[in-house]
Amino acid sequence: MRPVALLLASTLAFAPALAAQTAAPDTARMRANWRAHQHDFDYLLGDWAFTSQSKQYGAGLGVWSAVRLDAGGAILDEYRVTGDSGETYYATSTLRAYNAAADRWELVSVDAGTGLRNIGTGHLVSGEMHIEQTFGATGPQPSQWRIRYYDIQPDRFSWAADRSLDGGRTWVADFLRIAARRVGPARVLGPLARARPAP
Repeated sequence: MRPVALLLASTLAFAPALAAQTAAPDTARMRANWRAHQHDFDYLLGDWAFTSQSKQYGAGLGVWSAVRLDAGGAILDEYRVTGDSGETYYATSTLRAYNAAADRWELVSVDAGTGLRNIGTGHLVSGEMHIEQTFGATGPQPSQWRIRYYDIQPDRFSWAADRSLDGGRTWVADFLRIAARRVGPARVLGPLARARPAP
C-alpha cells in the first residue's frame, strides 16, 4: 500500500502545477481572442434608418440603434419596424457578447413574452458578420435564420437572411434584405448603477 500512497501523494502534489500549466495557454488564448474580436460589432454602434424587402411582407422601413454597455463590452441594440408615420409594427432587442473561450459572438434576442430562447452565434468572416440564430423558439413554428452583414461602411451596411421553417432541411434564400444608412454616431451606454461615496 505504501507505494500506492506515495504515488497518490505525489500526484496530488503536482496536480495544481499541472492544472496551472494547462490553464495558462487557455487564458492566453482567450485574451488573444478578445483582443482580436472585441470590436467586430463596432460598425453597428449608433443610429440607423433602414429600408427592407421581405418575401413575406414586401417593402418596409424602420430604425435601428446600438450602444456598447459600459460593463463587459457587450452590445445592446434595438431593431424597430415602423410605418410611414413612425408607428411601430414590430420591435426586438438583442444583446451581443463575445465568448473568448468559444471564440464566437453569442446573441439573445428578446420580443415581448418570448423569454430568452431566441439565441444565436456569430463570426466575422472576410469582413462580413455571419450569424446563425433561432427566432420564435417558444412559439409553434420556430424559424432558423442565416444572417449576413456585408458591404459594411462607416455610413451604411447591407443585411441579408435566409430562413428555414423545417429545422434547416430547406431554406428560402434572401427571405429578408435590409439596406441601412447611418443617422447618428456611435455611443456608449454609461453605468446604470453608479457608486456613491459612503456617508
